[in-house]
Amino acid sequence: MAEGYLKSLDPELEVDSAGTDPETDVNPIAVIAMKEIGIDISGHKTKSVGQFVNGTFDYVITACDDARETCPVFTGKVKHRLHIGFEDPARVQGTDEHKLAVYKRVRNEIIDEFGKLYRSLEQSGK
Repeated sequence: MAEGYLKSLDPELEVDSAGTDPETDVNPIAVIAMKEIGIDISGHKTKSVGQFVNGTFDYVITACDDARETCPVFTGKVKHRLHIGFEDPARVQGTDEHKLAVYKRVRNEIIDEFGKLYRSLEQSGK
């Protein structure tokens, strides 16, 4: 969801999103939650964070609450490392209605936090 949101702010941004234990496909409930706000992530592919550890990045941002502890060390060039933690909605149990409510809440938290970060970086010229 964060990748889709950031790309909606600026299509020129190079954004890669990856998980420590990725699913085979993007969660369909995440697709629904993002589609509600006009962002289509249905074509996104899930990726493992392991494929990026030797890369070069301006920012590496861990987003799930446990990612800080479970994320591998990035050995490539990383200018800035940040942690902006959110509950992992994929781990929520219950009805589809309950899961969708959690995805929406986390989506809104992502919009708030990543929006603040994007605006602050844009204002500072980074």
